Amino acid sequence: MVKHFVPQSAPQMYRALPRIDAAQARRLADLLIPGEAPAMQSMKRLITMLAPAAAPVLVQGPSGSGKELVAQALHELSRREGQLVAVNCAAIPAELLEGEFFGAERGAYTGADRAREGLIEQAHGGTLFLDEIGDLPLAMQAKLLRVLETRTIRRLGGKEPVTLDFRLVAATHRDLAAMVAEGTFREDLYFRLSVFPLKVPPLSERLGDLPLLLQHMLDAEADGQVDAMQPVFDASALRTLAAHAWTGNVRELRTLVQRACLLFPGRRVGAREVAENLLSFALPEAEPGPWPDAPLPQDPTIDDAGRFSTVFEQGARRIDMRGYLRDIEVAMITAALDAQDGCVSRAAEALGLRRTTLIEKLRKYGLAR
Repeated sequence: MVKHFVPQSAPQMYRALPRIDAAQARRLADLLIPGEAPAMQSMKRLITMLAPAAAPVLVQGPSGSGKELVAQALHELSRREGQLVAVNCAAIPAELLEGEFFGAERGAYTGADRAREGLIEQAHGGTLFLDEIGDLPLAMQAKLLRVLETRTIRRLGGKEPVTLDFRLVAATHRDLAAMVAEGTFREDLYFRLSVFPLKVPPLSERLGDLPLLLQHMLDAEADGQVDAMQPVFDASALRTLAAHAWTGNVRELRTLVQRACLLFPGRRVGAREVAENLLSFALPEAEPGPWPDAPLPQDPTIDDAGRFSTVFEQGARRIDMRGYLRDIEVAMITAALDAQDGCVSRAAEALGLRRTTLIEKLRKYGLAR
């Protein structure tokens, strides 16, 4: 008898989930998905609640944000004994999808000299992760829906169905609801997948985690080498990184860290190196000339633009204006908090800001309250 999944109300399902022990929580926080930003903490809490359940999870987020890490976390905290089978739906040609997904019996087609398990069958007892599921053709969507409903597959050339037990995690950067409206994604499959939608925030929404992410990636590049020479990102580098758009998200940051490890091993990395060598790749000069800092204002109101002209007259090729303005903002926020004994509300009033605006700036710059 085929058992169909019947959704429970969220409170009922959450109460039924077992607690996550401290070791699993540490693995989630330290090894899989580093980050302490509020959006990341919310996502981690949802992961720990959903991991032991059998219901499908739809992971949504922009490219490079770490959706596969979320799938890995869901699998590792699920206590399933099988493996995590990751499939990029966009990377398999349409004519090969059925054979890759369902496998084949011997003699099913020319060259099939032995029986072969498909990707779904390999996930038996574990987790099937379908990345970029929005790229799955409509015909394959219908067959996948059938598998989810019956929990059985039939290999190409096979006569008997194979019963499977696996947990499905799907991911996409596409808007599946819009695709349903356009007729390019099946509505029934969409509702079957989105029992629990889980959104991965873009890097631009968790800039306060930049120092933590940088160190995590630097340690990963060192790969346990005790004598590895790591680059050291100073405060000006962090400010420049915080001002970047990060359209490539965590994947773009990882590329930057790899460049830094190759170009600046054991060296200090500042705003200049980030801007000229890491964000836009260029080999560093053998003996780079000075890159003078912009002068600090003598009072809070800057009304004399002439005081800055001397910087360019002295031969400066470039000034990190955004970093300079950011320095002023950070200094003023810090001074206001110090003057108000750390009270955010009074500091916001002193700065002429709304309290929520000041809180967002504290998060953006990674400042402690």
